[in-house]
Amino acid sequence: MDTVLIILAGICLLVGWIGSFVSILPGVPLSYIGIVLLQLTDKVDFSWTFLLVWLVVVIVVQLLDSFLPIYYAQKKGGSKWAVWGSVIGCFIGFFFTPIGILLGTFLGAVVGELLSGKGMEVSLKAGLGTFVGFLLSIGLKLIVASILIYYYITALF
Repeated sequence: MDTVLIILAGICLLVGWIGSFVSILPGVPLSYIGIVLLQLTDKVDFSWTFLLVWLVVVIVVQLLDSFLPIYYAQKKGGSKWAVWGSVIGCFIGFFFTPIGILLGTFLGAVVGELLSGKGMEVSLKAGLGTFVGFLLSIGLKLIVASILIYYYITALF
C-alpha cells in the first residue's frame, strides 16, 4: 500500500507543479495533497507542525493567487473587465503553448478594458498590471510547489 501512496503522492506533486502554470488545475493544493499522501505511508513521518504550517502557506498562496491580478489591475486603473478578460485570455492562451498563456492574459485584460469603454492607454496599463499580478502569482505557486517536491524527494531518499 505504501508504494501506491508514494506513487499517488508523486503524481499529485507533479500535477500540482504543472498547475502552477495552468490556472484550471489547483496546483498548490494538489501538491499539498501529495505531501499528505506521503505522510500516510510508513516510510515518512512529517511533524504535525510541518503539515499545519504548509497548510497555512497553501491557503495564503491560493488567496493571493486570486487577489494579486485583481490588485495589480486596479492599481493600474483596471476594472473587473480587465480581470475577467485576463482569465478568458489565459484559458484561450493555454491551447497555444506557455507563451500563449502569458500573452493571452495580457491581451485578454486589454480587450476586457476596451470592451468596457476605456481608452487604449488605460487598457494597456490595466493589461500590464494584470500581467504583473499574474506573473507574481505563478511565481509564488511555483516556489511552494517546488519546495513541496523537494520535501517529497528528501523524505524518500
